[in-house]
Amino acid sequence: MPKHRLPDWIPDGIYISLGAMVMAFALKSFLVPNGFLDGGVTGLSLLLHEIFHTPNWVLGLILMAANIPFIIMGYFSVSKAFVLKSVISIFLLGLFFFFIPFPEFIDHAKYDRILISIFGGFFLGLGIGLGMRGGCALDGIEVLALYTVRHSPFTISEIILAINVILFLLAAFVVSFDVALYAILTYYIATRTIDYVIEGLEEFTGVTIISGLSELIKLRLAKDLGRGITIYKGERGFLKGSFEQSTDVDIVFTVVTRLEVRRLRNIVHHIDPAAFVFTHSIKEAAGGVLKRKSEH
Repeated sequence: MPKHRLPDWIPDGIYISLGAMVMAFALKSFLVPNGFLDGGVTGLSLLLHEIFHTPNWVLGLILMAANIPFIIMGYFSVSKAFVLKSVISIFLLGLFFFFIPFPEFIDHAKYDRILISIFGGFFLGLGIGLGMRGGCALDGIEVLALYTVRHSPFTISEIILAINVILFLLAAFVVSFDVALYAILTYYIATRTIDYVIEGLEEFTGVTIISGLSELIKLRLAKDLGRGITIYKGERGFLKGSFEQSTDVDIVFTVVTRLEVRRLRNIVHHIDPAAFVFTHSIKEAAGGVLKRKSEH
């Protein structure tokens, strides 16, 4: 009998709502009261707010208006569902920013400016990341980069970097040099937080093992670690002094948590000290035989 599943829009709606609320908290409690900036469309909105000294409620309108062109780009670059979710998320952001009385951590002797920049960036990135988890854009810079990359030889990362360099230079000349430096720190923390939220809270590690004793290794991985394994058929050999000589080999691949990598290496080394083992990070994994809790 099939299990009942929640409609996809319920978790998406939760992510979008939480993302908008956390982002509004970051802006209203940390960045805006202290005149701090960020990168992307949010940074541009904050820069306009600082230059023209607009009231906070006007900043909310600027944030909403500044994202509209990029939402339209998203219609052609992503999907209609993305546009709908982004419109809802921007509306919720403005709503939370206008009406929720978040506390203001204003810079004075009690609060260090670096801490405000760090935690402002953290909560900003957390909000944007949650929104992206829900399938929307609370900051349109990613959409702009995605749209531009199709019409230029540059990568998305290079486009985003170029846009933010221009923004930070404007902040340095128009506002002040220290504000630009704090903006760079805030942006860096925000981007690292976004990566962490988007790529997954539990990072898995892919492990590839090449050994002549692959049968024993497969048995131990399945019985001791309880892991599913995938086998690639390959050849080993082709050394400099004997290039024509090679043998068939089963290449073992499995996915473990970071905490299990050391145990896996010990198992393989005990069976075959000469086995070739290499690992790479997997940001998020689902399905298959994956245990969320490791036994040690």
